[in-house]
Amino acid sequence: MKLKAYISLFLIVASTSFVAAQVKFEAKVSKTKLGINERLRIDFEMNTDGDNFNPPSFNDFTVVGGPNQSVSHSWINGVRSFTKTYSYFLAPKKTGTITINQATIEIEGEIYKTSPVTVQITSAVNRPNDPDNAENVADDNLHLIAEISKGNPYLNEAVTVVYKLYVSEDIGVSTFREIDSPKYNDFWSQNIDLKGNKIQNVQFKGRPYRFLVIKQVVLYPQKSGKLEIEPLSLDITVEVPSNRRDFFGGRLMTQVHKTVSAGSKTLEVKPLPEIGKPDNFTGAVGNFDFKVTTSKSELNATESLQARLEVKGKGNLKLFQLPKLTLPSSLEVYEPEHTQNIRTTIDGMQGGIADSYTIVPQFKGKYPIPNVEFSYFDLKTESYKTISSGEMMINVLEGPTNSTHTDSNITVAGEGKQRVIMNNDQFAFVKSEANLKPIKSEPFFNSSWYWSSLLLPLMAIPLAMVFRKKKAERRADIQGNKIRKADKLAKKYLGEARKSLGQKEAFYIALERALHNYLKAKLRIETSDFSKDRIKELLLKRQVDESVIDEFVTILDSCELARYTPFSEVTMQHDYDKAAQTISVIDKQIR
Repeated sequence: MKLKAYISLFLIVASTSFVAAQVKFEAKVSKTKLGINERLRIDFEMNTDGDNFNPPSFNDFTVVGGPNQSVSHSWINGVRSFTKTYSYFLAPKKTGTITINQATIEIEGEIYKTSPVTVQITSAVNRPNDPDNAENVADDNLHLIAEISKGNPYLNEAVTVVYKLYVSEDIGVSTFREIDSPKYNDFWSQNIDLKGNKIQNVQFKGRPYRFLVIKQVVLYPQKSGKLEIEPLSLDITVEVPSNRRDFFGGRLMTQVHKTVSAGSKTLEVKPLPEIGKPDNFTGAVGNFDFKVTTSKSELNATESLQARLEVKGKGNLKLFQLPKLTLPSSLEVYEPEHTQNIRTTIDGMQGGIADSYTIVPQFKGKYPIPNVEFSYFDLKTESYKTISSGEMMINVLEGPTNSTHTDSNITVAGEGKQRVIMNNDQFAFVKSEANLKPIKSEPFFNSSWYWSSLLLPLMAIPLAMVFRKKKAERRADIQGNKIRKADKLAKKYLGEARKSLGQKEAFYIALERALHNYLKAKLRIETSDFSKDRIKELLLKRQVDESVIDEFVTILDSCELARYTPFSEVTMQHDYDKAAQTISVIDKQIR
């Protein structure tokens, strides 16, 4: 008996070790030594399907392609072979020895890790002087240019930066994306919408080119001196004609990836002149009109009127304060309501801002609204200008007479009001606790509560039996439990994604897991079937609209790319809302 037990134990251990030995998860690189201007391909390959793949951080590389996922099934002599690969294309950021850390994946409840991979990055490699070399052709026919409207603006003067991608007629561009976005430190900035943007033909460097405006930004420098505008960099997929021909003699295209940069730019920002600067100047730069208006000139005491200070024109409207309104102390005045009607175009901010004061007179009489002055720096004349509103009069027709000899005291809006100090004893006469007893009470015996306490346990017995039966049926429903588990995981990960807003990598990992588990629940598929074409095919069969499917696939693409591209918290919130909304729509449409 002991011998049999030992043999059984040996077989169990051996079979477990054999299964564990069969799982392979490896990292493979296209080369271990390359120039800083070359690309590296890294494949994470496994022979057993898994979940929750996490790549390394790639801190010393720019991810220019991927992740690309491929799955291979084959049967040879009755033996099944399976391979799943995640591929990335990397551009090194620096020279030296770089270690690519471990990737992880979960396979049958176990976490597997790849071994770290070390590559040697050398200085730039000289390419052969071959005019037909695809890399050289792409370099000579692709340019990203940053055009700046003014190189030496004044402080708070609008500067426009337009990024244009020039492409010659000899090559084509299939896709591009930002990999380095300018931060615009020391500037107030706003991106301009590019609706209706079209490709245009132009002569560039003496040759016919096409160009497309990639990005437009309006900047307002916030300090003087030399200010640097960081470069914009794009990763572009370029279609270059090759020497190969198709069956009909047409020239075949070769696809290469290129990184182009607009380069950094420096502005020499001039300070505003100190000579002639008015004392009431608050930083307004541009060309403006200013006026003060009132809704009424005559009214009775305790009635209200509106006084409105308004600036209209073109300039840094969001970056300065309006002057304060001063009034006689007999007029009660409230904090102003600030409103803006501003649009930002390629030429800068235009529109108006206003402060509206609510004024309530307390006594009969005539009250002047003193003159209000607004000063700004005029860019056309390069000098300061001051606009005066002039004095205005408010006539209070009826009301009590002011007992003071004069009402020449002036108050500024929001000032002169005393805070009311509360006394802790003002409600001392109210007793906060009472010891009240009912006049008439019923005995517990033979009461409704008495009979309820006796009958409720008896009534609970059939309910418990029904509950137990339902629980057994639910436990036996293996497929349904899988669906419910995946659905629960989707909700869990959506919750985790919401908690991780602002932490880019953690947020997109949780969001991707939620989407995958949702698909497992609804389509009853395993991770090995998670190709985009397969997802589209299954959702279309279940009568989901194609536009909704495209939204879902777009969210998956964002999850794959977002960990390696600059994404703001606003973008994360947008992706989270879009994911929740798309899941809700699919739930309603799926059959």
